[in-house]
Amino acid sequence: MNKLHIEGDKKLNGTVLISGAKNAALPILFMTILTKKNIELSNVPKLTDIGIAIKLLKSLGAKIINKNKILYIDPSEINTFCPPYNLVKKIRASIWMLSPLLTRFGKAKIFFPGGCKIGCRPINLHLNGLKELGAKIIKENNYIIASIQEPLRGKYIYIEKISVGATITIMSAATLAKGLTIIENAAKEPEIIDVANFLNTLGAKITGAGSNKIYIEGVFKLNGGYHKIIPDRIETGTFLVAAAISQGLIICHNTEPKHLISVLKKLSESGANITIGKDWIKLNMQKKTPQAVNISTSPYPGFPTDMQPQFALLNSIAKGKSIVVENIFENRFNYAQELIKMGAKIKIKNNYIICTGVPRLFSKNIFSTDLRGSATLILAGCIAKGITVVNNIHHFQRGYELFPSKLNKLGANIQCI
Repeated sequence: MNKLHIEGDKKLNGTVLISGAKNAALPILFMTILTKKNIELSNVPKLTDIGIAIKLLKSLGAKIINKNKILYIDPSEINTFCPPYNLVKKIRASIWMLSPLLTRFGKAKIFFPGGCKIGCRPINLHLNGLKELGAKIIKENNYIIASIQEPLRGKYIYIEKISVGATITIMSAATLAKGLTIIENAAKEPEIIDVANFLNTLGAKITGAGSNKIYIEGVFKLNGGYHKIIPDRIETGTFLVAAAISQGLIICHNTEPKHLISVLKKLSESGANITIGKDWIKLNMQKKTPQAVNISTSPYPGFPTDMQPQFALLNSIAKGKSIVVENIFENRFNYAQELIKMGAKIKIKNNYIICTGVPRLFSKNIFSTDLRGSATLILAGCIAKGITVVNNIHHFQRGYELFPSKLNKLGANIQCI
């Protein structure tokens, strides 16, 4: 099952239940290595990346049961500090095992992680943070060896470039370090807050998550506990765009509107009628063609890079001309070539693209190369004239739970081949 056949010319209408956030669930799963007590996690999405993370934890010795959509994790028998290469190479998130394993065993050996090919994604900020706390880091061939002679010690750490991954790595390492750690220039994403809330549930002392300065007072040990993963803001944004590009009306339930302020602002600029509630968002674009909107990605609370491809698609069929600037990853326009095949008028210029809206797109045999680009091409197929074939669909399965099924319930006609 590596192809989708998508019948186009569809208006997408109805309600969709948003899944748990992939980018919160992955680090939280690996943070369970920091304790020997039982953990319960709910709202964990069923994704390829999550499945690999669970396999990685099991390979270390953890016992995990999935019952009634709750993960029951017993990390007490984790007995190795070197996860297997064949799993590590599949997801970039595997880098988040380095810090917990180092803290638990005093040493860790991990192969360089994999992930989407959307540009250079260095891990030096992760490693520099661990060095600041007292770790010794050696890079040999294709793996990293970390070790400590004595417990990690808290310290003031300034992260040179805002990084979600490095913020989580340093925060997790500081949780059981001696003394106070201050992370300056920390990432502010909601997923950072969720990781901090999870660790605090286990007994950590973390304050300031969600701001640019996080304080972590080290504790002696962590306990067990229950935590519910936050809703996925990128999945929410993707379905809202689905309504906008198809002149539809979609209500996203089980979401958090506060996490999507920058996205909702741009959708409003495009002409969408948006209504929000405590845990739902409704977007109505019926009988309206979107207006083109300029986009420039930046760290949260700015416009998310993970929503950039979807808005480029919106601009492709919108009225007017727009510029989409990518400031996070330098290789995130691969999907644009496929949209051009479908009739989109897009000019690629270094770190930005210029979109001139066209009345409609046309079906083609297209190929996805990364997670968000894959979802974008699937949405393009839903509105294009004819039958679109999307290849390499394993990409979207990494980050969207039941994506074709959810779209079909909204009026799409997608078949997995």
